[in-house]
Amino acid sequence: MAPTESKKRLALAIIDFLGSSLKDGTLTADDADSIEIAQNCIAETFGVDPSDNAAVQDALGGQSLSSIYSVYEKLKGKTAGAAAGSQAEESKPTAPPKSNATPESDKLKSEGNAAMGRKEYDAAIDLYTQALALAPSNPIYLSNRAAAYSASGQHAKAAADAELAVNVDSQYARAWSRLGLARYELGDAKGAVEAYEKGIEAEGNGGSDAMKRGLETSRRKVEEMKRAESAPPSEEIDTASGASRGAPGGMPDLSSLAGMFGGGAGGGGMPDLSSLMSNPMFANAAQSLMSNPDMLNNLMSNPRVRQMAENFGSGGGMPDMSSLMSDPSLAEMARNMMGGGAGRGGSNQ
Repeated sequence: MAPTESKKRLALAIIDFLGSSLKDGTLTADDADSIEIAQNCIAETFGVDPSDNAAVQDALGGQSLSSIYSVYEKLKGKTAGAAAGSQAEESKPTAPPKSNATPESDKLKSEGNAAMGRKEYDAAIDLYTQALALAPSNPIYLSNRAAAYSASGQHAKAAADAELAVNVDSQYARAWSRLGLARYELGDAKGAVEAYEKGIEAEGNGGSDAMKRGLETSRRKVEEMKRAESAPPSEEIDTASGASRGAPGGMPDLSSLAGMFGGGAGGGGMPDLSSLMSNPMFANAAQSLMSNPDMLNNLMSNPRVRQMAENFGSGGGMPDMSSLMSDPSLAEMARNMMGGGAGRGGSNQ
């Protein structure tokens, strides 16, 4: 059964659509050979001649397959909306990007695409720049140059080009995708999420898989950043056990110790250790004692100190401190604890 004239016109429209996709940057130069093979197969199978401009114009009626399909999607959306009452429209047509291209600028763009296929990114940037000189603010050229900038690691320039492209044509989904990538690489995960969301909106039908992957990756990065911001700095985390916490340098908290003995100037003549520890000289002496095992051993080996400890432990009350300090060895030890005697008469000689 031979193809009908209607199907032949559709075949010509498909062949034209494939060629236009190469010209407008939807497909890259790497796809050119495959597209040419597909066009030849369709033409041969349906018995049509793509070089017959009159037949192509008759098939398209002055439109393109993409614009014809966009009209169909609009009508489909309206029909679905009417059937579902107040249900929101599920699909959104993707309009072709706005273009002020010229034959010469398109030639430069195609050469830039070929350079991209060879991974000659600097050459591609130069060719897209030349194309932009002939067609300023062309969103396709800007978006393609953004891709070349990203591929060469120049993400700030890529973001600038992509932002210009979406400002010219907010429905150009590919430019939103390239903006999302550039922002992500610059560390702006929130900005990348915004770009990918707008790209999905421009694409319609829930967005392409590539756009959705970019959005999901960016969202995960935003969550990671939030968790990192909420975590306390490592130096603020107390890893000490309850038994070792206290005053600086491992010294026990003598203010708390005073409370164990009744606090303040309690019964039995016990001095107010909390007040004593507020005295810098006493605090320094106490810390020196607690951090010097030899000094502590010498102190406890003194008979008078040992007797004082025994009397105090048996409820005998606080000893006479002036009597204790009359012991030369204790007085010398006290002077060492207070700073080695230097504080008594100015500087050491």
